[in-house]
Amino acid sequence: MESVILDLVSRFEKGGLTRRELVQGLAMLVGVGAGTGAASAQEPVDFKGAIIDHVSIQVADLQKSTEFYTKLFGFTVLSEDKPNGIIRMGFTKPLVSINPVKPTGIVDHFAIGMTRFNRDAMNAYLKEHGQTSTNNPFQGFSIKDPDGVSIQFMQDADRK
Repeated sequence: MESVILDLVSRFEKGGLTRRELVQGLAMLVGVGAGTGAASAQEPVDFKGAIIDHVSIQVADLQKSTEFYTKLFGFTVLSEDKPNGIIRMGFTKPLVSINPVKPTGIVDHFAIGMTRFNRDAMNAYLKEHGQTSTNNPFQGFSIKDPDGVSIQFMQDADRK
């Protein structure tokens, strides 16, 4: 899109376009780009189709916890983040994420999967509601509730 804008401006500067034609061309480009980038940040945030995507638990023994979830529930290891010690387990998508962080035995966070997740729109929404998001390897793009529970927001991979 940048090349189209440069072309419009160049044509305007050389007298090939009137000011009105330049503005109309730029306005059309904004309409074309409405589904991407910053323009999509204007979409309203909608929680009606949201799901609990996964629960993250801080554990004392990663191997022991992995064996527990695989044997008891039949989960398989779907992915590992070795630098951060995170193991994600489930069937076709992660349901439980475990990590060896103290204090152990607590829910680190839960994740809300959204049909149309847009980070810019969510940041604007959170700001309007007096919240500030954080981003880290364990809790992703998240906020804290009044009691300190982390809530992660993400794209629901099954419903993109």
